[in-house]
Amino acid sequence: MLIRRENPGDIDAVAEVHRQAFDGDTPLEVGLVTRLRSGDAWIPQLSLVAELAGSVAGHVCLTRATVDSTDVLALGPIGVLPGLQRDGVGSALMHAALGGADARDEPLVALLGHLDYYPRFGFVSGTSVGIEPDQPSWSSHFQVRRLARWNPSITGTFRYAAPFYDL
Repeated sequence: MLIRRENPGDIDAVAEVHRQAFDGDTPLEVGLVTRLRSGDAWIPQLSLVAELAGSVAGHVCLTRATVDSTDVLALGPIGVLPGLQRDGVGSALMHAALGGADARDEPLVALLGHLDYYPRFGFVSGTSVGIEPDQPSWSSHFQVRRLARWNPSITGTFRYAAPFYDL
């Protein structure tokens, strides 16, 4: 398996990964990635694909977000082709994304996600470190991963890039 930066030739394959991973003709994740790509929050270096036997098998992206006035990152969506789920593809993408974020000296990554999956990558409840999502209904699944440049003074309200609110 090769984890690499997404390139323009991967766009259709990435859409297909999310289409299959989220089980639908046009799941929200496909449109979200398209809208994120065309906005200011997009960070091309942090849109990664997992390639197996020359084909895209998974995708993850990190985009710009904020905690009050501090720039941070948001993770998602992450998707893996159904036949390859639970085979380590998602974990490899997560480790690569978090490593890439850390190498860029980002302070933290936030996400909304499954409480049994993301803690294995060091994610904790946002509220446990003083960060709340701007949508109270997200609080139960809102998690953050502090990176090497984390500063405990980063507290306040988390806000995703605009496309996340257009879902």
